[in-house]
Amino acid sequence: MSITRVLPDHHKNCDRLFALAEESAMAARWPQCAEALQRFRAEIGAHFATEEQVLFPAFEAVSGSRMGPTQMMRLEHAQMNTLMAHLDHAVTARDADGFAGTAETLLILMQQHNMKEENILYPMCDQALVGQAMSLDEELAKRVAAPCPT
Repeated sequence: MSITRVLPDHHKNCDRLFALAEESAMAARWPQCAEALQRFRAEIGAHFATEEQVLFPAFEAVSGSRMGPTQMMRLEHAQMNTLMAHLDHAVTARDADGFAGTAETLLILMQQHNMKEENILYPMCDQALVGQAMSLDEELAKRVAAPCPT
């Protein structure tokens, strides 16, 4: 059983919400953009919190280090939170160009971040935390369980 099976699926869920916000901004549908962005921020916030409060500490306890890949992921989470705050300001100002520029930067960062997690960190966690697989898997799923957007 993969401890981290649920997290890549949640990445995809967050990606769909982000795409809805982008599409709405480009069509100047600002109320829909604000709603989609709020849903995206709630989901990605839950995702970051799940990793930082559950997965990363469990991995760090086994590996004995906080200065490895989990530290880099935390730094990237902070960078993404800053970019999302800029998106909020662009929505409030109804600034399509500002939204598009920030969204492009955020998208690239998210794609790179997710690749690192899915191809490096999550497999490391699966291997290191095999003895905690069932309890961790249930906790991760409970924390990021959300319906896919339509």
